[in-house]
Amino acid sequence: MLKILFLFFMGAGIPVAVAMAGASLVYIFFSGNLPPFVVIHRMVSGIDSFPLLAVPFFILAGNLMNNAGITTRIYNFALALVGWLKGGLGHVNVLGSVIFAGMSGTAIADAAGLGTIEIKAMKEHGYSSEFAVGVTAASATLGPIIPPSLPFVIYGMMANVSVGALFLAGILPGVLLAILMMITVAYFAHKNGWGADIRYSWAKISKALVETAVVVGWPLALWVLIARLGAPPHATVIGALIALFVADKLFRFQAVLPIMTPVLLIGGMTTGVFTPTEGAIAACVWAMILGFAWYRTLSFRMFVKVCLETVETTSTVLFIVAAASIFGWMLTATGVTTAIASWVLAFTKEPWVFLLLANMLMLFVGCFLEPTAAITILVPILVPICQQLGIDLVHFGLVMVLNLMIGLLHPPMGMVLFVLARVANLSVERTTMAILPWLIPLLGSLAIITYFPRLVLWLPKMFY
Repeated sequence: MLKILFLFFMGAGIPVAVAMAGASLVYIFFSGNLPPFVVIHRMVSGIDSFPLLAVPFFILAGNLMNNAGITTRIYNFALALVGWLKGGLGHVNVLGSVIFAGMSGTAIADAAGLGTIEIKAMKEHGYSSEFAVGVTAASATLGPIIPPSLPFVIYGMMANVSVGALFLAGILPGVLLAILMMITVAYFAHKNGWGADIRYSWAKISKALVETAVVVGWPLALWVLIARLGAPPHATVIGALIALFVADKLFRFQAVLPIMTPVLLIGGMTTGVFTPTEGAIAACVWAMILGFAWYRTLSFRMFVKVCLETVETTSTVLFIVAAASIFGWMLTATGVTTAIASWVLAFTKEPWVFLLLANMLMLFVGCFLEPTAAITILVPILVPICQQLGIDLVHFGLVMVLNLMIGLLHPPMGMVLFVLARVANLSVERTTMAILPWLIPLLGSLAIITYFPRLVLWLPKMFY
């Protein structure tokens, strides 16, 4: 009856969070086994979680970066590095999304932030609107895969999995996704005879390579000084940060400091300096330092606007989590999750078969539900089966998130689809057709990540 009520409310066009909470309340009222107050109690306890504090701070950090002119710096850096390749702006689109993914944590922020700049530039250079929208939509899926990631925070809280391990697990799959997308761009460039979009300039490329070397070499130098030479950790980190700002001032780097955001986050979490929740606060502080003090692109009025946007987004996310908490608890209490687990295990006990079925289910669900709602509904159902089949929950978390990100590109509920249709001034139908060729690298990456768990688990096992 609970499932029927939920589907009825959804079919009536009621928002998913209200449908979950409403179905639970109606079921409790008519069953008479529990007081209706249980709904409020379970919803409050569902969001009374320390890891969930990371949600508003990661949203705030992404909004600050997006409103402080950081996206333009990232775009210019990517343009200097790969814009001279054939189909240059397509490669810039992918590389820019890789960098911006380390700040925003959401696919929608990536699509709305970088997408506005990238689609306009690609149209001006003669690319079709369909190609520009397709590559932007595909690269936006990198937002929640490369850390930090809001879906990973929600999944980690629901499945009782280390958020830090999930963040590390997303790095190599994110690189794989980016490589396959750039190969797809190269294919279209060869097929259509596209050339480069900027002139080859060794000066610009060398400067971009120097910036890349700084980003890679800075944490390695810290590791050598602290771990190998026994330098005082806090004094060394502070000194290294001061040296980084001095170098940025002297050499006028384009995007070193913004790119350092994920480096600082992952480094701080893996070395135990801060938890993922504290890391989200550190990301906000870093964004404010860059926006207010260093680049001076943020004003107090803009900061207030960003905070209000963050409050609105956070309220939506946490209301979905709260509603899904009571719905998931009711599914467990009424024996639905146990029945589904028994049915699946009676059908197959092969992990690879279960992963295939789970992928099909999550791709389907992702077309209809917002990722946060989908995660909070699916985790209580699928995670117990994973535990019985011996599937690593960190690996499964990455598979789940990637499935749901692909779902964001599809009608009827794909938010990235609608955002890009508005940005590019295309109909939803034309936008959908533009995205279809890009499902090939996305689904190919999903297959590799699903059936080669070592790619996902190598980094987490090194540090956790």
